[in-house]
Amino acid sequence: MPFQVPEFLGTYRFWVTLSLAGSVLLVRFAPQYSIFQSYTWTASVIFLFQAFIWAVYVIFIYPFYTSPLRNLPTVKGGSRISGHWRTMLKEPSGVPQRRWAQEIPNDGLIRYLHLYNRERLLVTNPKGLAEVLNTKSYEFIKPELLRTGIGRVLGVGVLLAEGDDHKAQRKNLMPAFHFRHIKELYPIFWSKSREMVHEIQKQLESSSEPRPSIEVSEWGSRATLDIIGVAGMGQDFNSLQDPTNELNRVYRAVFQPDRTAQILGLLSFFLPAWFLNNLPIDRNNQVQAASDVAKDTCRQLIAQKKQRMANKEPMQPDIISVALESGGFTDEELVNNMMTFLAAGHETTASAFAWAVYQLCQRRDIQARLRDEIRSHISSLDSDDITAEVIDGMPYLHAVCQEILRLWAPVPLTLRDAACNTSILGHFVPKGTKVILSPWAINHNTALWGDDASEFNPDRWTAPGQANAGGAVSNYAFLTFLHGPRSCIGAKFAVAEFACLVAAFVGTYDFEMVDPDRDIEIKGGVTARPKGGIEVYLKPVEGWTT
Repeated sequence: MPFQVPEFLGTYRFWVTLSLAGSVLLVRFAPQYSIFQSYTWTASVIFLFQAFIWAVYVIFIYPFYTSPLRNLPTVKGGSRISGHWRTMLKEPSGVPQRRWAQEIPNDGLIRYLHLYNRERLLVTNPKGLAEVLNTKSYEFIKPELLRTGIGRVLGVGVLLAEGDDHKAQRKNLMPAFHFRHIKELYPIFWSKSREMVHEIQKQLESSSEPRPSIEVSEWGSRATLDIIGVAGMGQDFNSLQDPTNELNRVYRAVFQPDRTAQILGLLSFFLPAWFLNNLPIDRNNQVQAASDVAKDTCRQLIAQKKQRMANKEPMQPDIISVALESGGFTDEELVNNMMTFLAAGHETTASAFAWAVYQLCQRRDIQARLRDEIRSHISSLDSDDITAEVIDGMPYLHAVCQEILRLWAPVPLTLRDAACNTSILGHFVPKGTKVILSPWAINHNTALWGDDASEFNPDRWTAPGQANAGGAVSNYAFLTFLHGPRSCIGAKFAVAEFACLVAAFVGTYDFEMVDPDRDIEIKGGVTARPKGGIEVYLKPVEGWTT
């Protein structure tokens, strides 16, 4: 193992201890070398001197001369102090990593430098991904910054839990996400998808515009919030009927990243999370409001379900009821997981739905072909006999949805911290190194998907034997839901509701962009959303709605 500077040398605790000890020694035994013969002044100067020396070392010396990662393929250019951070600020999350993975020759690892030249490792091939996500999954943990940041809204449930806590939570939740149970939820997915279309139609009919349009992203968010409410918790939030619904309103505020959120993200590199989270600013108030509303909602639902259990009333087939009946969770763990499902579960699928509509506007031929298949399997939007067999029995719908999830993975990248000194692909990785897993880099990689990796081609999923592989050379080539023990536990849930939303919308409408020449910008944040939304003209296609 390469020599590493002892970790304690870079801690505030060590600096404070050494500063206090040094000030006592100097003032008592060598006062001529102290500052004003003052313990406070002397300790302060010693502390600042240590901080300066450490800063010079970690910014200018370690990354270039002593780091065990310095010989890995590294992104060229960058600032002397901020590395490639400015590039990442200018472009949407995941886009630089996608480009670097394609352009920089590598054997599975690429190094780039974040603010203050802090090293990042981008994993680019299936073998490296298998190590990080599977064989060594608990050696690479979610960064503490995530737990103290988005954890306020998502809750520290199965998504952010670590170690034995994560293993226990995932084990107890698995029955609720088994496909046998997900199959029972398809009628709910379809019912809410149908309701979305009916509400859209009401808006169109009430419009005074000669050619009315809608913004798709907002409708997708409201529909998926209602779906996770009914199918996940047995509670209809009625966001489709009432967009001013408190839960919908606070989530919209939180998931619309603004300049303040970006500034807070920058300050998180300098200041502790507890300080930033308690600043009296609107952004923190919005996050706290979302957290409070979500927690109150979840606690009320749990109390209602426990009362039903106590009265031996039949439980609904929602996910939290199944988890509650398992007896493996405390109330607080259930609250945290419900918050996770509420926030992460609806925002990601809504993002995928928006990109699906956008992509099908670009390829009207694929849109028409998909509509034909949907109508050949479902006689009417108002059909009540929509089951898993019906939705999953449409191969082209499956292909289109998989291709959207590949091309427009809702979460462009995720981070891991090396929890200990470890290795990836035989390269030593020091404890604390940030490891980057980017679905956008992997899902678009021509070495894994072929020369048309960046093109929208659903037919890659329709070839014989390729329904679940899309022609890729490895299952790790499709990284949208990750893999291994930390893979998305709700993947089957998300794919099923996404398919139902697409089927109901495409089956009903022929649609096109209001401004087909508009360059769609990608909005930063946890999920990749189209900036300004997706405005489309809709034309109901006769013969399917009542």
